[in-house]
Amino acid sequence: MRRLSALLFGLIAPLALLTPVASATTQAAQPRDTISWTPCPEEPAVECGTLTVPIDWNQPSSGTFEVGVARRKAADPAARIGALVLGAGGPGGSGVELVLGSSYTFSPEILRRFDIVGLDPRGTNRSHPVVCSTDVLTQAPDPLLKSQADFDRMLAFNDRLRADCRARTGPLFDHVDSLSTAADLDAFRAALGEEKLTFWGGSYGTLLGQLYAERYPSRVRAFVLDSTMDHSLDTRGFMDTETWGAQDAFNEFVAWCDRDSRCVQHGKDVRSIWKGLLERADRGELPVPGEPDTKVTAFMLISNAMGAFYDPANWQPLSQLLADLEAGETPRAGALPLAIDRTQEVSPNPFQIFCLDYRLPVRDYREFSKHLRRLAKIAPDMRYSPLAIGPVISCLGQPDPIPNPQHRLKVRTNTPLLVLNSLHDPATTYPWALSTTQQLGRSGRLLTYEGWGHIVYGRGACGTEITDVFLISRTLPAPGTRCPAVPPTEVQTLRKPVTPLPGTPGWMPPGLLK
Repeated sequence: MRRLSALLFGLIAPLALLTPVASATTQAAQPRDTISWTPCPEEPAVECGTLTVPIDWNQPSSGTFEVGVARRKAADPAARIGALVLGAGGPGGSGVELVLGSSYTFSPEILRRFDIVGLDPRGTNRSHPVVCSTDVLTQAPDPLLKSQADFDRMLAFNDRLRADCRARTGPLFDHVDSLSTAADLDAFRAALGEEKLTFWGGSYGTLLGQLYAERYPSRVRAFVLDSTMDHSLDTRGFMDTETWGAQDAFNEFVAWCDRDSRCVQHGKDVRSIWKGLLERADRGELPVPGEPDTKVTAFMLISNAMGAFYDPANWQPLSQLLADLEAGETPRAGALPLAIDRTQEVSPNPFQIFCLDYRLPVRDYREFSKHLRRLAKIAPDMRYSPLAIGPVISCLGQPDPIPNPQHRLKVRTNTPLLVLNSLHDPATTYPWALSTTQQLGRSGRLLTYEGWGHIVYGRGACGTEITDVFLISRTLPAPGTRCPAVPPTEVQTLRKPVTPLPGTPGWMPPGLLK
């Protein structure tokens, strides 16, 4: 089971047609040295190492840093096909951790036929993480801006936070975009001695797969985009589709409560109960567990529900939480997002990756308030998705140009990329999968899982087996293939239920959940 929840489930999502990316990073990546492999302290069966790459691929002489990498060798060397790269979600997930836990996550046949490899994306974990003052992080203003003064305060806070993070992180802070990580991945490929790569990326990790396939199509063997990003949406498109996904997930939760007696609200008006809780949160009448003087805000409650919607295994605990809050009882420990550990001087903050990958401009409070009113119509129960609010607010004021702005995909690979998506995914919404597949054209093929949750692999035999066959033999499912939903109580997932941990949809940068 291990500790894979936060790594397999990515935080964010996609956006808009903007300017073309710089061409310098499309050239063949050459590592500065080879990798010295040693057994990983956490798992001796896995080898760990580092790879030296430029801070700025457009100016390789400006300095270098080390990327953390890992490898689990194929269990049957005689049957080995090549290297399977695992692309972690987030931003902020760890490819190294995915490799460390791969024996629990991937099928025996995949483990037998592939070296399982991964890297920590630049700016995260073992790859020179972006760090910021914990004290500054916790001073973030309320994300639900209510005036132009609030908007100006958020801009000022973001400027102060960026300056602090840049000073503590160094020059890499301005080069943690996923396009640069794709160049790092190609350097990793060269260091491994592989002519082509096989790839499975989940959630935000699918952006890495898309960018790599777009820039190095001849080095693509078989790529899987599991719960995919759509890197082509503008601010409105991003916020609307995220919010649509939140309301769709809530509707599915309500439908489950109507039909399943294990829901504490079975036989009751769930929408009315939810509305009442949000109104009490608005009035400051919901206490944080163990902190009676601190109140649960509506944003916190909605964020917690979003985290639960990542996996239907969380529906019953969510229903119990709502019952506890309705009854005025203290929710169980861990039911709501916990505050950041203030004892640490600095804290990791990988969200800068998103701000360098997506430009989501909002001119002023007037425009922001128009977004909120529109979202409330899209999601009459949820109001909005925290994933529609948090990214936009957190990246306000990001200087232009950014290195990896949104654009429509131009992928031309010999083997089409396999796109997997749940019909009711609350984070990487199904419309994103449809859009991404359409952009891929002949270089894409969509497999739809007709159920719930985020990440298809491991969520039932159908999608898992189709993925395994594709990775091993490059045999695609027939166009329009759909895998039936597995009832929530029967899902035999290899993952623990998802909670709002860093790198998951219910989580926001420290300081926003208040």
